Amino acid sequence: MSAHPRPTLPPPRAALRQLLGVPAPAKLNWFLHVLGRRADGMHQLQTVFQFIDWCDRLDLERLEDGRIERDGGDGLPADDLCVCAARLLQQHCGCRLGVRMRLRKHIPVQAGLGGGSSDAASVLLALNHLWGLGLRRSELQQLGLRLGADVPVFLFGRSAFAEGIGEHLRPLPLPRARVVVGWPGRGLSTAEVFGHPSLTRDTPACTMEGFCEHLKNGVGESGVSVAARLLRFGGNDLQAPALHLLPRLRDMQRWLERVSAGPVRMSGSGSAMFAPWPDAAAEPSPEGCDADWKVRVVWALEQHPLLHWVED
Repeated sequence: MSAHPRPTLPPPRAALRQLLGVPAPAKLNWFLHVLGRRADGMHQLQTVFQFIDWCDRLDLERLEDGRIERDGGDGLPADDLCVCAARLLQQHCGCRLGVRMRLRKHIPVQAGLGGGSSDAASVLLALNHLWGLGLRRSELQQLGLRLGADVPVFLFGRSAFAEGIGEHLRPLPLPRARVVVGWPGRGLSTAEVFGHPSLTRDTPACTMEGFCEHLKNGVGESGVSVAARLLRFGGNDLQAPALHLLPRLRDMQRWLERVSAGPVRMSGSGSAMFAPWPDAAAEPSPEGCDADWKVRVVWALEQHPLLHWVED
């Protein structure tokens, strides 16, 4: 499976009435540390984000009467993040145009892969063109943060070292890595995971420089893939609470350990887990998989496929 080629910008705004097949990629957290809890109840985090080529897709058609409609995405609420993003942008800019959206949902919901946040970010990026608004990246990121802590990184468009609640982002170029991602057929509530009594909130802070030094020291180590090197740094502090809340995750973890022969980590607040996958290996055998699991071999991307759709 290859990474997305660099997309071209949409046609000039005056001629633009629809955008089809707009990608909204999932993300992985190579590590996720909870450093503490703020006075407002939010958690102080450190993490590294990287996008993968597992994408939802959006078709958008401009409407002249201000209506905002969405179909597709079975099981999602009527006011999902796509609709909320479109309304927020419309109100922020005083725009009288509307949009009809069709969401083709492929990323599992409540999987820690950022599917809903990514959908919202791609809606903001696409409507910025479709409605001829001309907002810059920083302004879209500020709007995105009002929708959720993970939305800004998808607008940032690059692999990133993140701090705060995930909104303080620094670009962190990362190599492409191949991983196998498994989702156990059921999601997890982010609020429940963060609220679980087993969650520790005292992981010592690290630095981006320390993370980079770790990667550099592992280069050339015989038999160790890029993904395995990345996964040797830190851990995911949310993984232990998730295992308490969703015991079937242990079956997924054991299966990934067996088929990958590498370290296994949960992404975000779960419930998806991932592990290194050899570049030349075939797709994993379904033996041992439950019928409702979703398993996919993916590439981690060097950048968001829509990075160049907005000016810095």
